[in-house]
Amino acid sequence: MPSDWAPTFAAIDRAAFLPDLMWPFDMATSRSVAVDKAADADAWYAAADRDDPIVTQWDDGRHIGATPGKASTSSSSMPSVVYRLLGDLALEEKMRVLDVGTGTGETAGALTHRTGAGNVVTIEIDHAVSHHARERLHAAGLYPDVVTGDGFKGHEDLRDRTLATCGLRQIPGAWIEQTRPGGLIIAPWGTHYSNADAVARLTVHGGQASGHFTRPVEFMKLRAQRSRAIHHSNYALPGALDNADTSTTDINEAEFVTGRYTAAQFALGLRVPDCTQSVADKRDGARPVWFYGLGDRSWACVMFHEGQTQARVWQSGPRRLWDEVETAYRWWDDQGRPTHDRFGLTVTPEGQRAWLDEPTGSWPL
Repeated sequence: MPSDWAPTFAAIDRAAFLPDLMWPFDMATSRSVAVDKAADADAWYAAADRDDPIVTQWDDGRHIGATPGKASTSSSSMPSVVYRLLGDLALEEKMRVLDVGTGTGETAGALTHRTGAGNVVTIEIDHAVSHHARERLHAAGLYPDVVTGDGFKGHEDLRDRTLATCGLRQIPGAWIEQTRPGGLIIAPWGTHYSNADAVARLTVHGGQASGHFTRPVEFMKLRAQRSRAIHHSNYALPGALDNADTSTTDINEAEFVTGRYTAAQFALGLRVPDCTQSVADKRDGARPVWFYGLGDRSWACVMFHEGQTQARVWQSGPRRLWDEVETAYRWWDDQGRPTHDRFGLTVTPEGQRAWLDEPTGSWPL
């Protein structure tokens, strides 16, 4: 945690912003289990004190009951992750800040403690979530301007910093217009390829925003930028493998299936547009990895087998997705396998461009 945020961390009690019924996320098992304060207060407070994410809403509020819903749609993020984001802001006294994605209200509370109530606007699209956050903030004696609205549109006031605690795939032009020259936009950002996001730290200047990524993260996506559901049957009909183009690759599973937070997956997303990847579970030593085109019905599958130096590939549709992915992987390897912080993002009215090390030589996303 950045040392200058330590007094705020000590002053802002995470438990004061959490609902009585919540679902701590177990990082080891990737499962959420309900904890009810009324039924087991000790377990509830223990969960609040852990450095784990906690789901506070399922299915955009339609879910009822204690069992987990289908999709987590609001949460209390890991405190260690949140305070590193706050550290990225380089926040000075009385700076004006927009906090996008109010959630429980804890981040807005931390910003208010640091810079003052009149300097913080927090915006949340969900009416119920916004209402509950306002109640918890006021109960804690914190009074930022809590707005219910679409964070993608920003807020009309000019500000020094814009912070998103939700994932994006596109940095809104409104945020650039509403952040003063020299100001910062801090946002988790990623592509449709996977959930391999990274924190973008962008400086606003001349009607654009540009800067490096800092480190990998994963946040719930801004509602307007969620991925659409991919249905395998819409791409690969029964017997599709028999009719597909086939080839082999000498990229092996250990090299390619590297985990959700690794630089390889992030880099592939930057280099292969309009594509999403699905890594299947391994069975009997075999693991298929599927790729689906988002602009057409192109698909590809690579089948890795333990102990084999080559993998079989199937491809179909207007694009040869595996060829694109393999080309991107070998480019990343040739560049010295760069980590997240060597990549950067530039956002202009014409669109978004990614780059490696320096903005010169950037490519469109």
